[in-house]
Amino acid sequence: MVMPLNVDEAVQRLLEGNQRYTGGRSIHPNQGTDRREEVQRGQTPFAVILGCSDSRVPPEIIFDQGVGDLFVIRVAGNIVDDAVLGSIEYAAEHLGVGLVVVLGHQRCGAVQAAVKGGEARGHVAALIEAISPAVYEARTLPGDVVDNAIRASVRRSVSLLRTSRPLLGDLVRGGKLEVIGAYYRLEGGTVEIVGE
Repeated sequence: MVMPLNVDEAVQRLLEGNQRYTGGRSIHPNQGTDRREEVQRGQTPFAVILGCSDSRVPPEIIFDQGVGDLFVIRVAGNIVDDAVLGSIEYAAEHLGVGLVVVLGHQRCGAVQAAVKGGEARGHVAALIEAISPAVYEARTLPGDVVDNAIRASVRRSVSLLRTSRPLLGDLVRGGKLEVIGAYYRLEGGTVEIVGE
């Protein structure tokens, strides 16, 4: 059984993996048959990644991690809904994961659509509606509206997860869970932590 990492160690492991990835030195850990055999008995991921569905942003690759290392939830625009909350609650409560990273990324199509506005067809409207508050906030800031909206959306999701009732907020207040935001640059592949 692997000892769980504390939050600082988990963040460091992610950022070190990203440095390997951006430097062309990925080691592709925990991807062999021995790891597949090991995780049959159970999973002990060290972090939850709530990321976008965008095919250019695969968390296991950009953080250079392997099978069973990350509990990944992907949804367009990395929005938070009940299914996402339930998934994160499961990872935190039943798997003991102590770190959640909300990962936004450069040129997010869902955010671009929300900034563009207009009528969205089908269920895409639910994505646009969830992202719209971040767009309103971004329009009041200097700089690129889309980039500002991506970062605002990450911060809003982090805040929502930190205060979610009944479970995640209690874990955060009890020091058993930390939720942080991050931003992935398509140009260069680097990940940076997004502040409050």
